[in-house]
Amino acid sequence: MNKKYSIPEFIKYLNIDSSKNEDIHIVWYDNQSEIRLQSKPINIDFYLLAIKLDFDKNLDFGQTGFDKADSYLYFDSPDKTLEWDLKQSMSGYNILISKRLFTKYAKDYNFMHYKNHEALFVTKEEEGVLLDLFQKAYTEYNQENFSKEILLSYSTLILSYINTFYKRQFDTRGKLYNKIVSDFYKHLEDYYDHHKDITKLPSVAFFADKSNLSSNYFGDVIKHFTGNSPQEHIHQHVLQIAKNKLRQSELTISEIAYSLGFEYPTYFTRFFRKETGITPSVFRDQ
Repeated sequence: MNKKYSIPEFIKYLNIDSSKNEDIHIVWYDNQSEIRLQSKPINIDFYLLAIKLDFDKNLDFGQTGFDKADSYLYFDSPDKTLEWDLKQSMSGYNILISKRLFTKYAKDYNFMHYKNHEALFVTKEEEGVLLDLFQKAYTEYNQENFSKEILLSYSTLILSYINTFYKRQFDTRGKLYNKIVSDFYKHLEDYYDHHKDITKLPSVAFFADKSNLSSNYFGDVIKHFTGNSPQEHIHQHVLQIAKNKLRQSELTISEIAYSLGFEYPTYFTRFFRKETGITPSVFRDQ
């Protein structure tokens, strides 16, 4: 198991200025001439918010033809694994915040838990808004007696803007994401048609993996464009197949449950009642 780096340990590992506080640290990349440019996979035990400017366009950060910006936001949460291989130092800012201070603010934002490091590419206008917040946070951090409360306020405001700007990115990538939605519908339809021996229910992770996205990011895309979460789509699909089998087949309720991937028939009965208000037996007898 890889070592988990605390904020002071990570700062030392990066070969940058020593940390002033074990709970929060802010880095201005432009002021760090000896920063580590390559790293093997390491685990972190804190939250990370970064804006990176003028990145190397020869590197693949996940941008598409829909992304015309020169800057992007990058964020991570405790227990994530980081690794990098840069040819030159980057410009921008980095805010590191401990779990103790930031979990209650970050836990409600899906993007803080994306596993595949899906970057947020920002427009020039968005860059200006975010850069202003990072710069103000950095200025406050460099006060002799800086205020953690003010730094947390800047950091939570950055989260709010990121949430808004992600919705914009979904729309500017509409053509790309509409394909993800249509592929999801197709894969959902194919799940029971192409799998003869179903042993488990379809999961969000299964479909997200087919799109090469983390479950949370995939969920946000589907929710944004359809109004319903992937789990809601899955439940409705499973329910419709169950209804068809109850109406049109001679299979027992237990056989139907196993054919859909339920581990136990009682789980199927509980699911069906939750979705319809009645049991499978009552539905079949109607």
